[in-house]
Amino acid sequence: MTDIVTVKNLKVVFNEGNEQVYAVNGVDLSLHQGETLALVGESGSGKSVATHALLGLLGKDVVVTADEMLYGETDLLQTSRRQYTHLRGQELGLIFQDPLSGLNPTMRIGRQIGEGLKVHRYVHGHALKQAVFAAIEDVGLADPALIARKYPHELSGGQRQRAMIAMALVMQPKVLIADEPTTALDVTLQAQILALIKAQKVKHDLSVIFITHDLGVVANIADRVAIMYAGKIVEVGTANEIFYHPQHPYTWGLLDAVPSSDDQRDQLFTLPGTPPDLHQPIKGDAFAPRNPYAMPIDFKKEPPLFQVSPTHFVRSWLLDPRTPHYQPPVTIQKRWARFAQLHAEQTNDPVVESQQAGGVPV
Repeated sequence: MTDIVTVKNLKVVFNEGNEQVYAVNGVDLSLHQGETLALVGESGSGKSVATHALLGLLGKDVVVTADEMLYGETDLLQTSRRQYTHLRGQELGLIFQDPLSGLNPTMRIGRQIGEGLKVHRYVHGHALKQAVFAAIEDVGLADPALIARKYPHELSGGQRQRAMIAMALVMQPKVLIADEPTTALDVTLQAQILALIKAQKVKHDLSVIFITHDLGVVANIADRVAIMYAGKIVEVGTANEIFYHPQHPYTWGLLDAVPSSDDQRDQLFTLPGTPPDLHQPIKGDAFAPRNPYAMPIDFKKEPPLFQVSPTHFVRSWLLDPRTPHYQPPVTIQKRWARFAQLHAEQTNDPVVESQQAGGVPV
């Protein structure tokens, strides 16, 4: 499968006076042509910073390094500011987390949507107006002429988010980065925006990076899911692998935070503590202080990526063959059983689960 975005060993350090913040600590990331990759993690995990580094949107006081950062065959590490402006205008689209901060409050919606067409495609006059109206209509907003004349504060939250999507798609980009696009919306509007992004991806043949802190919202939109914690990807796999065969305790906690209508648990699997202070380099596994399954090695040495399947990788010492036997939470065991059932239904063969010393089905 062709990769449209490739990132290897991405590191981002913010300089804050005499202090540094190690926001991204060696991220490897690939986005396949035509897929939706969900980047999931709690606030401060580095997911937005990593994608903003990819887009060249970080300030001068931020140090961005990587072994490789490619968009197609374009080396983004060698890209000038002018070239980046061109790429963001025509190839890479971004939906900001907060429409109120992403939209200019002093400009009418139509003018903001059409700005990229004027600057990068030299579209003017009647052709520009028709293109703007078409973009507004394309995201499900009725009466595009009326919407185009309005200012951001005159629109509802859902309308503003749709306007942001129109602004991102009007240039027909190849890659769309959606940064927490449903965070400030109620459940009904969330579902509408997710359905809209999914439909636009198919219609415009987009490759999408969908950023969120909520695993629940990506269940029906993502092809693959990458879990981030403290500036690193700790688990990545297909959506089925992450939802039904998760291997990292942090992923277990995120999944158990997703409400379920058939949930009859007396107690949730909870993660104690808080994310680490990123002002200092971290020794060992960054998740170790919060990990109920942590072993002495977790506090001394960072785990490598262990391969569970050709598409599933996990950064946890639990997958080391030398790890003593352990039992994951009951809710996770049920997910594993469901995964085995799905596998059997797809292959017509029962799953023979070989147990590592650590008790992890592989």
